[in-house]
Amino acid sequence: MGIKLYYTTVTASRTVKSQQAEVIRILDSKSIQYELVDISVGGELRDEMRSKAGNPTAVPPQLFNEDQYCGNYEMFSEAVEADSVEQFLKLA
Repeated sequence: MGIKLYYTTVTASRTVKSQQAEVIRILDSKSIQYELVDISVGGELRDEMRSKAGNPTAVPPQLFNEDQYCGNYEMFSEAVEADSVEQFLKLA
């Protein structure tokens, strides 16, 4: 599996919830397969996400192709607007 979406099932932030739902909806609509990685099951997954993203304060959703960082919600949203999601996810 190439694309990994780091997300959380436990958040008080409406923004994080809506951003995660939007990313999942768009990936599904484009029939892009992805693996969900729930960082709420352990701090080590959150730390892994932050380490891979190169940002010690990164919050979900964060997208990766294998271990290669693609970007966060804002970057993904810009790629959707530019119709370049496949390039953003390093699939093209």
